[in-house]
Formats: sequence, structure tokens, C-alpha cells
Amino acid sequence: MTIVLVHGNPETQAIWDDLVPHLSADDVVRLSPPGFGSAIPPGFDCSTDAYRDWLAGELGTLAQPIDLVGHDWGGGHVIRIAMERPALIRSWISDILGCFDADYVWHDMAQVWQTPDIGEQAVAQMLGLPAEARAQRYESLGMTSAIAQKVAAGANSDMGRAILALYRSAAQPVMRDLGAGLSRAAARPGLALIATEDSYCGGETLARRSAGRAGAKVAVLDGAGHWWMCQQPKQAAEAINAFLARLN
Repeated sequence: MTIVLVHGNPETQAIWDDLVPHLSADDVVRLSPPGFGSAIPPGFDCSTDAYRDWLAGELGTLAQPIDLVGHDWGGGHVIRIAMERPALIRSWISDILGCFDADYVWHDMAQVWQTPDIGEQAVAQMLGLPAEARAQRYESLGMTSAIAQKVAAGANSDMGRAILALYRSAAQPVMRDLGAGLSRAAARPGLALIATEDSYCGGETLARRSAGRAGAKVAVLDGAGHWWMCQQPKQAAEAINAFLARLN
């Protein structure tokens, strides 16, 4: 059994450091989407479709069976695979099911990135900050100090380019339209992780509604925020391990 972890924005694979030791798996693989801890290949347009295809290609090189776990935009890529390439995985887990609900409204920062010129200014401001200042910001939002420093060090021009292209490719009604296919994700067992204090993904009501449409189980991380894998790594791993144990 291989657990594959896919992170999101504005992150690197260090986001999983505290979670991995608690996972019960023969093999744990961390994949870094282009621009988010790995280089952007030539011709890669950083759209949501491009990330789906990138992830499909990566999964095709790994040992089966694969249990695919995604956080933030990584969770979005996971849902795309579950809906459109389910033969590549045994199961899927995502923490952003609510973003695929018809009533989801992109959070304020996403809307900034989706706005021409203003988005470029916001990214330039982010990249212009000293790494230590970025780390302090991430720590204030829920990362541990050690992880925040590693993630902050990964910010570069590739990440800025990827942020703008990815969010603009998914501006509404794109996510709403993609969510119309959620029932196809039921082709493989799924788990919706819901961190009750995560303010970016639409909240528990939308997440549960999308989970129902996708035929997914639900695990609630009460009191955890967007970076639940830093705040509640043991509890989150227990939820993941319990879900996967039922598949054996």
C-alpha cells in the first residue's frame, strides 16, 4: 500500500512533516506540484487541468495500490483524479470538498489573485517579504515554527507564477462546473476531512454536501484550521488510518 500526499498553495512538501510519522503505511510518497516546491516544466501552463494531468502522470509511475491524500489545492487535484482518472487509485482523501459545491465563493485572497494587475501586485509583495517574515505569518495561521520556516524558504518566482495561473484557471463558474461531476468520485472510496476552523474551503455545510454527492465518508477535526496536519497531526493520522483500514 502506498499513501501519496499532495500539498497545495503556498506550500512545499514540508507541510506533512508532523503527519507522516503517524501514518500506517508501507510507503508514503510526497509529491510536489510544479511551482510549489518543484520546478515548472517547459510548456506547463499551471492550470487546474494541467495539474490533474501532472498528477495522473506521477501516479502512473508509482506502486499500486495507491491511497491518494490531498490538502488545499492538492486536495483539488485529488478530486479531479477521483472524478476523471479513478483507475489510478484505490481511494482518495481531500480536505476541500466544499470548494466544489455550487454555493462556494472563493475566499478574499483567491479573488485578489484572480484579479489582473492586483494579483501580480499581491504576489510581488509576498515574494518581496524576507523569508522570516513569511514564516512568522504562516506560524500565526497554524503552522509549527519548524514547518513554517521550511515552507517560507520555498517561495520563489515559479510559485508566484503558479499561484496566479492556477487560481485564474479555476475562477467561478469553473469550480461549480467541475463540482457537477462529483458523483463520479464515488467510483473509489473517499474521505472528506473537515477542519472546523478552516476559513478557506466553504465551511462544514458545503463540505458535507459535497461529500454526500461524492459518496465519501466524513472525518471532522474539531478545532483545527487550514493547516490541520500541523495542529492535529496525530488525530488527523488516526482518521486517515481508520479510513484506510476499512479498505483492507
